[in-house]
Amino acid sequence: MTTNVRRIASEALEEWEEGHIYAESLVDNAARAFNLSREDRNLLNALIIGCIRNKSLLDFWIGQLREGEIDLQVRCHLRVGLFQLLIMGLPDHAAVNETVNSARKGIRGLINALLRRTIREREELQAMVEELPLPIRYSHPEWLVDRWTEQYGEQATLQLLQWNQQPSQTTFRINPLKPETLERVTNSEKATPLADHPEFYSSNGLPPREWIDEGLIYIQDPATMHAVNILSPKAGEHVLDACAAPGGKSTQIAALMENKGSLLCTDSNAKRLPRLLRNLGRLGIEIAETEAFDWSHTAPEKWHNSFDAILLDVPCSNTGVLRKRVDARWRMTPESISEVASLQKSILGNAAKCIKAGGRLVYSTCSIDKEENSELIQNFLQSHPELELAAEEIIHPASHKTDGAYAALLVKKS
Repeated sequence: MTTNVRRIASEALEEWEEGHIYAESLVDNAARAFNLSREDRNLLNALIIGCIRNKSLLDFWIGQLREGEIDLQVRCHLRVGLFQLLIMGLPDHAAVNETVNSARKGIRGLINALLRRTIREREELQAMVEELPLPIRYSHPEWLVDRWTEQYGEQATLQLLQWNQQPSQTTFRINPLKPETLERVTNSEKATPLADHPEFYSSNGLPPREWIDEGLIYIQDPATMHAVNILSPKAGEHVLDACAAPGGKSTQIAALMENKGSLLCTDSNAKRLPRLLRNLGRLGIEIAETEAFDWSHTAPEKWHNSFDAILLDVPCSNTGVLRKRVDARWRMTPESISEVASLQKSILGNAAKCIKAGGRLVYSTCSIDKEENSELIQNFLQSHPELELAAEEIIHPASHKTDGAYAALLVKKS
C-alpha cells in the first residue's frame, strides 16, 4: 500500500497541537515508523514545518472558506491542503486528491469542497495577505510582534518577521584540528563558503555523512562564533564551557586553544553528556573533560576563582532562532521570558564566582530579547562591582543573515 504523506503530516499536526513534542521530532519519528524514502521525508518535513510556520495565515484562509467552528482533525487536513495550494504551489490535482484521500471517509466531502473552492478563489485569497495585520500575515503571536515593535521599531520588526518565514539553510563549520579538512571540503562542489564568515560553509541539503562522521565538520550557524571569539580562549588556559551540550561551542573553544590547556564541559542534564563526549571525540578534542552540573545551584568550592575564561551559553527563549525552531514562537509567553531571565541571572551569579582575578566570562544567548540580554547584564553589574562589561555583541537575524544571538564579555577586576 502506498504511503500517504499528507495523512502522516495531518496526524502529526494534530499531535503537535497537544504541545508535548517538537515538530522536528514528529518528522523524525514518522520517517522511521513508516520507513519513508528521502523524497517522502522531505515532503513530510516541508508540510509539517511549513504548516506550523504559517499557522495563523492558514487559519485565516480557512476562516474565509468556512464560517464557524471547525474540528481540529479537519483543520489540520485543511492546513496541509491550503499550504500546498497557496504557499508551496504544488499541482492542484496532486494537492487536492492526495489530501482528500488522506482523510477519513466522513470528512472527505467537506475537505474536497473547501479545497476546490480554494482553487477557484485562489487569487482573492492570496490578494488578502498584503492587507492583513502583521501577526496574521507572518504567523507570529500578536504579543511578540508588539514586543519587538517596542524594542526595535516597526521596520526592524517587519524585516525580522519576513526573515523568520523563510526556510533555513544548512550551514557548517570546518574543523581546523583535522589537517585534511580544508582540502576535502573546499574542493567539493557540495560546500559553498559563506561570505564574511571564515570557516563556515553552506550546503544544498545535508552535507556528506562521512564529513560529519569523520569530524571534518560540525553543523552549526555562524552566529555561534561571536560568543567564542570575544571570549578569545588561548592555548594553555583553564577554560569552562558551562552549558556545553551538545558541544558545538566546546569544539570551537578547543580549536582556538589549539587543543592545548584544559577545557571543562558541564551540562545540567547527565543524559546529554554521552552525545557531548561523542562530538568532542569525533572532532579530535583531546583537552576536554565532562561533568554533569546544574549552574542554577552554587558551584563547588573547587571551581571558585579557578578559570581563566568561562563561556556561559545559558538556556533562553530562542527568539533569535525562530526561523529554525518553528515551535518556539507558539510555545513562549511574556511570562516564560521573564521566568527564563530569572534563571539566567541565577546561573550567571553562580558562574561568576568561578572566574580568576583578571579572568573573563562571556554570557551568551540565542535570544534577541533585551530582558534576557542587555537589560539583564546591566542589572547584574549593578550588584557585582567586581565585574565590568568589556564588550557586547547583538546579532539581529534579518540584518546579519544568520541566527540571532547576544554575547557580553565580563572581566573580573584584578
